[in-house]
Amino acid sequence: MSTKTILVIDDSDSVRAMVKDYLTAQGFHVVTADDGKTGLDTAQREKPDVILLDIMMPGMDGYEFIRIYRKDRETPIILLTARIEESDKVVGLELGADDYLTKPFGMRELLARIRVLLRRSGQSTAHPVILRAGDITLDEECRQVAVKEKSVNLTPSEFSLLSAFMSQPGRVFTRMDLLDHLDGVPFEGSERSIDVHIRNLRAKLEAEGAPYYIETVFGVGYRFNTNPG
Repeated sequence: MSTKTILVIDDSDSVRAMVKDYLTAQGFHVVTADDGKTGLDTAQREKPDVILLDIMMPGMDGYEFIRIYRKDRETPIILLTARIEESDKVVGLELGADDYLTKPFGMRELLARIRVLLRRSGQSTAHPVILRAGDITLDEECRQVAVKEKSVNLTPSEFSLLSAFMSQPGRVFTRMDLLDHLDGVPFEGSERSIDVHIRNLRAKLEAEGAPYYIETVFGVGYRFNTNPG
């Protein structure tokens, strides 16, 4: 198994050093950057498997980094934020982050979140599975999604959610069901994170002309309707 590369983008010298030392000891190749612009250059050069991204940085902050980076890359991103307002975290998720940790955070929890995202982004099936529903085609082996034969770029979290829905159309999933499907680590606000991922997924599918396949079941969760009205 090849060594996974983690990119840490944070303007705090102590945070970068602490995270690099710990993750290096866990067998990862760790590269760092102290601002968003340098982070973009480093990401292009190193092609990381997971990005740990601070929100509050001088110059280019974490939000702007995601806006630019997500134009052509779907690498899993974990936000590292000192902000405690839920709305601040939601903005990051809406822009395309996969997860977040509030500072100060424990190294073991950080490691668990990284491993979850690596599993999620690297999942493949022993036997190729292609799921189809209406205008949507999902190839689990190649991890590709198309709407009306046009490719749709999804984050690892969005891909896994769509796979869950299309594998069991009509089933009502609670938010905790979906978090379990993502191998998620429950934390405060995790159910809210699922809502944001679903909203992003819907927007990407509908932008390519797919109708409203993912329905909200009020008070319960979500389901995939193969015959949307």
